[in-house]
Amino acid sequence: MDATTLFGLFAVASMLVTYALEARGAVYVFAFAGACALGSLYGFLSGAWPFGLLEAIWTLVALHRWRRRRAGP
Repeated sequence: MDATTLFGLFAVASMLVTYALEARGAVYVFAFAGACALGSLYGFLSGAWPFGLLEAIWTLVALHRWRRRRAGP
């Protein structure tokens, strides 16, 4: 397993964990956005640009959700 694959494993595992914890607070939504950004970087580094592009979009969606959640009801 090379360094890029390990980085991808870390990114995707982080996405899973932070997504599961999102109900606990806005900080986890923000962490999910960061994990999506790492997943996007992994996609581009590994040459899977469609994955990288979609993860970049998920990053923006998660940041939007984080901003709305911080603003409150």
